[in-house]
Amino acid sequence: MKRFLLAVCVLFVVQSCIPLRIAPNIEDYKVATGKKFKRSLSKRKMFIFEDPKDPNHFYDYVNIKYQLEDENVYDDVPFKINGQQYFFSFYEVDIPDKTINFFNFFFSHALSAALNSEDDNDAVPEEIRKENYYLAIEVYNDIEKDCLDDNSLSREVVLKYLRALKEEYLSTHNYNEVVFKN
Repeated sequence: MKRFLLAVCVLFVVQSCIPLRIAPNIEDYKVATGKKFKRSLSKRKMFIFEDPKDPNHFYDYVNIKYQLEDENVYDDVPFKINGQQYFFSFYEVDIPDKTINFFNFFFSHALSAALNSEDDNDAVPEEIRKENYYLAIEVYNDIEKDCLDDNSLSREVVLKYLRALKEEYLSTHNYNEVVFKN
C-alpha cells in the first residue's frame, strides 16, 4: 500500500506544474494602490484593467484620441469632465505567470534509469512563462493629487470617465475612428 501511495504521489508531482507566480485575474477593472499591484508603480490609487491587446496599442489609442502627436503620451494627458481640467498618466504593466514543469526532467531520468544508460543526462526542470498585460491609469488635477483616492471629491466622475475610456479602447480596432467620435 505504501508503494502505491508513493507511486501516486510521484505521478502527481511528475504530471503537474508547480506555480511560482500567478498573475491577478481582473474581470472588469479594479482601483488599487499602484505600489501594491506592482512595486515599480507610484503610491497613488490607479484604475487597473487587463489589456488583451498587444503592447503599445493603448499608447497608439491615447496618441490618436487626444491628438498628442507623440508628445507627452504617457504623462499629463489632458481631458475635461464637466469643464474641470484633469490629467492622467498610464503604465503598461506585464506580470507573467511562472510555473515549473518537472515532467521532462523526471521522464528523461526515468528513461535513463530504465535503459541503464550511463549518458550524462543534463535535463533540467522547464520554466514556463505566460505574459499577462495590464494598464494602470492614475488621474490628478491642479486641486487634487490623486483623483481616485477614496476621499477624493471627483472620484465618481473620474471613474465613470475611465470606465467609458476602457470600453472605447477595448471595442475600437481602428483608432482613427475615435477622432471622429469626439
